[in-house]
Amino acid sequence: MTRYDDTLRHERRLYLLLGVICVALLGGALYLQYGRGEDPCPLCILQRYAYALIAIFAFGGAASRSPAGIGAARWLSMLAALGGAGAAGYLIWVQSHPSMSCGYDAVEAFVDGLPTARWLPSLFKVQGLCQTVYPPLLGLSLPTWSLIGFVLILLTLLLHRPLRHPSQSR
Repeated sequence: MTRYDDTLRHERRLYLLLGVICVALLGGALYLQYGRGEDPCPLCILQRYAYALIAIFAFGGAASRSPAGIGAARWLSMLAALGGAGAAGYLIWVQSHPSMSCGYDAVEAFVDGLPTARWLPSLFKVQGLCQTVYPPLLGLSLPTWSLIGFVLILLTLLLHRPLRHPSQSR
């Protein structure tokens, strides 16, 4: 087995781990929703979409056997993480300004109008308000934890050296 094959295997494991982590975070969100009664707002649902997209792209990268496929998974995952970080950051801002709202507005209408909200309403249907602040988890709000997750994903993917095919090396 060549060094390239070892690197490819390592790269695929990294994306598999990233996908599993994102699925676990979605499971945690469902636990908070159904186990603790913490209903998701439109921005929460957008963050769920971002984590779901990252998982899908990461699993695609884990299944890929080429640097191009892994590279596509990397860039698409980073884009989804940026979108999720934006939604989490905005939710933090809304919750720190009680006069603001993202309740029933264009965001909620858009999110609830997506096909996945009809196919999987338990995961993607808006049920709460953004200004509802739930008890902190280990001293931080849920959107803060989510933002930390997106930033860690971004940093991991940005700082991880992408795989190159041996024919592309000097």
